[in-house]
Amino acid sequence: MHYAESIFRVLFIGLLLGAGLPAVFAMGMLAYSFGAGGEEADHVVHKPNPALKFLGIALFVLVAWVIVTAVAWITRATVIHHFGIDLFPMMPGGIAPHHPSGQIVK
Repeated sequence: MHYAESIFRVLFIGLLLGAGLPAVFAMGMLAYSFGAGGEEADHVVHKPNPALKFLGIALFVLVAWVIVTAVAWITRATVIHHFGIDLFPMMPGGIAPHHPSGQIVK
C-alpha cells in the first residue's frame, strides 16, 4: 500500500503542477485582459476593472512563486554545498553536507 500511496502522490502533484499551473496562468491572462478594458474585434468597448487586473497580477505572482520555489527545491543541495545556505531549514530530513571545518552542518 505504501507504493500505491507514493505513486498517487506523485501523480497528483504532477497533474497539479503540470496542468494546474498553466491553467492558473491562463486564468491570470484572462482576468488581466478583461480588467484592462478596451475595444474588442466587434467594436464593443469595455470599461477597465481594477479588481480583475489585480486578480490577474496576483495569479501571475502565484505562478512565479511556485516556479521559483520549485527551482530552489531542486537546487537546494548545490546551494547548501557551495554557499552553506539552507533555503528550506523548516523541512525535516534536510540535506546535511560536510562543512569545510569537518563538522556536519544541520
